Amino acid sequence: MKNTSLNRLVEDFNELPFEDKEYAAELIRKQLIEARRDGIVVRAKEATSNLKKGKVLRGSIGDLLRDLEND
Repeated sequence: MKNTSLNRLVEDFNELPFEDKEYAAELIRKQLIEARRDGIVVRAKEATSNLKKGKVLRGSIGDLLRDLEND
């Protein structure tokens, strides 16, 4: 988002009555939650695909630490 657009958004928000500010804040909060949920879905699908393709390593914490040390 361009800085000028963000500034305009903040200015417009500040001009709203308190009740409308509360509603806008709640609406934005819900949209952020939905965006996070969408991101989780994308990552889950990628992880499932990688698992099916055999691109996922399995092991214990010790295995993970040894693998990290070898990189």
